Amino acid sequence: EPHRRELLFVVERLAATRSRNADLAYVASSELEADLLVVQRSLVDAGATRQAYGDLQRLLWQVQSFGFHLAELELRQHSQVHAAALADIAAHGIDGELEPRTVEVLDTFRTVGTIQKRFGPDAARRYIVSFTQAPEHLAAVYELAELAYGGAENVPVIDAVPLFETFADLEASVDILQAALAFPQVQKRLAENGRRVEVMLGYSDSSKDVGPLSATLALDEAQRRITQWARDNDIVLTLFHGRGGALGRGGGPANRALLAQPPGSVDGRFKLTEQGEVIFARYGDPNIAARHIEQVVAATLLAGAPSVEEHNAQAAERFRPLAARLDEASRTHFHQLVRADGFPQWFAEVTPLEEVGMLPIGSRPARRGLSVSSLDDLRAIPWVFSWSQARINLAGWYGLGTALESVDDLAELRSAYQDWPLFATIIDNVEMSLAKTDERIAARYLALGDRDDLAQLVLDEMARTRRWVLAITDSDAILSRRRILGRAVQLRSPYVDALSLLQLRALRGLRTGDAPERDDDLRRLLLLTVNGVAAGVQNTG
Repeated sequence: EPHRRELLFVVERLAATRSRNADLAYVASSELEADLLVVQRSLVDAGATRQAYGDLQRLLWQVQSFGFHLAELELRQHSQVHAAALADIAAHGIDGELEPRTVEVLDTFRTVGTIQKRFGPDAARRYIVSFTQAPEHLAAVYELAELAYGGAENVPVIDAVPLFETFADLEASVDILQAALAFPQVQKRLAENGRRVEVMLGYSDSSKDVGPLSATLALDEAQRRITQWARDNDIVLTLFHGRGGALGRGGGPANRALLAQPPGSVDGRFKLTEQGEVIFARYGDPNIAARHIEQVVAATLLAGAPSVEEHNAQAAERFRPLAARLDEASRTHFHQLVRADGFPQWFAEVTPLEEVGMLPIGSRPARRGLSVSSLDDLRAIPWVFSWSQARINLAGWYGLGTALESVDDLAELRSAYQDWPLFATIIDNVEMSLAKTDERIAARYLALGDRDDLAQLVLDEMARTRRWVLAITDSDAILSRRRILGRAVQLRSPYVDALSLLQLRALRGLRTGDAPERDDDLRRLLLLTVNGVAAGVQNTG
């Protein structure tokens, strides 16, 4: 009865929290958790362990997982937007005539404070800084927050999370993190949260920057160095993987990717983005959702097992020279294509890039500028999505075939596939990507542009990559060893082929401009086929 009365009091306090009765309300969900723990410990002391660890434990887990907010809101902004806002404030003063974007940035910080007052700090405290390229980009978050609140004393809880996206950013990541440790705001948060730090890694822009193979190797090396930095500084590290559905954006089976992570980089904590068609595919059916979560949880636990960590560490050391050779050859060949004169304009001609930007999907514009004059202006998601629409999937494999051919040692490559989890994951993911390409349809898309030299580069690399993947896996045909996946792709392909040919017809009509009065109809047809191809191919980004 005393426990029942205590819980009735908890119920009253929860009701007061919902009705905002400040006299009785909980200030934070941690206070509710503390009350429930008192009841649980009392039950344990009284010998009522079944009651203590039954429904009461389930309720405790819910409080710990969801607090008063259910789902946490994370904020994300580009580092250059912060730099422009600070420059604007420096020029006009905090009370001056500021640019609308600067006002929006300041209002965002004020909204964070409002949310935290209502639902607690965990409701919205992570602030991700896209393209973190210097310590100052993290310092800008805290400086803007203080400007928004008129001083440091009123600022809500904020954890500035760096997002390292390009190859250069990954290379500089540890230096940036080390410099950020000196910030007083960071030191204060480390003292409050048990020295926990979150670091986000971008898979999309690094792949667009140096190619899929070099990006994967660079991300692996960056994780090793960041993990060592965390150990050296007594940091409890969580790596946040900004993966997409497409293989060019870090896609593929999450559990296999987990087991290939560098030693110590998981340590019971794994965070990743789930987006696009992946959400429906993995969580649209409760049974599939439960199975997927079980696989990820199991892999998270196994990744920290000494045997798995030791195997990954030994394999990485053994095949380090091979990784260096693959990286150099792959990156060189990738840059030969994407840095060729006129490549950005050619890419926009041979894929439905411009038309993809018209779809009412996505959180951001397809590009940062007004025209496709440079790949730097193109966002990574439409880069990957457009190649998949053209049935080329270039963002998932280009450069790998040349890299494997440069090694020219099938025995060593098969040994790496057998003993090096990271390499095995790369090869298997590329095999799945190649299964969804179609050389005949791809050639028709590439013919839309007046650059036979670039088209031949792509087709030759596709054939080369296919040949080496089959040799390494000792297979007669793509996905012949993975019958369920292979059969699924085989069943979908005829329908996707028909949609691709319709899309080609519409795209050719729009590119030639022979009948401008039909452009609206052709554009509508093309956008319908974009949806159909994405649904059929899957892993589109």
